[in-house]
Amino acid sequence: QVQLVESGGGLVQAGGSLRLSCAASGLTFSSYRMGWFRQASGKDREFVAIISGTGGSTYYADSVKGRFTISRDNAKNTVYLQMNNLEPRDTAVYYCAADRVGLVINYSPREYDYWGQGTQVTVSS
Repeated sequence: QVQLVESGGGLVQAGGSLRLSCAASGLTFSSYRMGWFRQASGKDREFVAIISGTGGSTYYADSVKGRFTISRDNAKNTVYLQMNNLEPRDTAVYYCAADRVGLVINYSPREYDYWGQGTQVTVSS
């Protein structure tokens, strides 16, 4: 019954911006750390950003720090990824995922409990 549904992907020119959304249902949203991951064609799925259950702490991959911002609205059961100054290397399918809150921050996608279907982001030069 748990569902994570991403939206907001699309085609954008280098230097442009996109805002991804992930709507969650079927779980106590605030009890889950939420993450964004991406998978480029022919590459492994990689960590992009994480936000704590309350939204008080965020973590970013070095490749996106300063350009991407993760946020959440627990009243709406939604997590966002604002992506600015996009580059062709950002082209990938972007997934949101939910991880039960604990002491350990999980950067590996294998540790996440639930996943969305993904949304394609394509950045052209």
